[in-house]
Amino acid sequence: MDVKQALTIAIDNEHKVRDHYAAGAGQIADERGRRVFETLAREEQGHVDYLESRLGEWARSGKVSVEPLGTILPTPEWIAEARARFAAAPNAEVANQAELDLLKTALALEHQTSNFYRSLVETLAVADRPMFERFLEIENGHLTIVQAEIDALAGHGHWFDFMEFQLEAG
Repeated sequence: MDVKQALTIAIDNEHKVRDHYAAGAGQIADERGRRVFETLAREEQGHVDYLESRLGEWARSGKVSVEPLGTILPTPEWIAEARARFAAAPNAEVANQAELDLLKTALALEHQTSNFYRSLVETLAVADRPMFERFLEIENGHLTIVQAEIDALAGHGHWFDFMEFQLEAG
């Protein structure tokens, strides 16, 4: 696969994920869940815009430069603060099955996208890998966010891989 093909497929994948988050935002009753989907839809649109700009550059020059790509991924400090807030006031509401299904579909799409970027990092010429390495990093972060939402809403007792409660009797 060459860079043009990789960019074209990546754009298609990002459209699918963005469209899922955008549609899901309108279907989720929980305000926090809706905000997560809206934010991830904006993030994915940013990916589409970035990739389309890189494809345009390729069409003009036959080369692709790697420009910085930002993310909405939380910092470790944000995660620590969110854990503290969540522990102080856990969400007693459990998502309905439709919301969980939307999250599970999002998780599957994020896995598919991460696997695609991983394959590009493993197979493209070394000079073409850095842009896709950054996408792999970001998409793996999306996996963490979506899995955390599933765990929290489904009552699995975990949020960002931390137990919400102790199993031992006090």
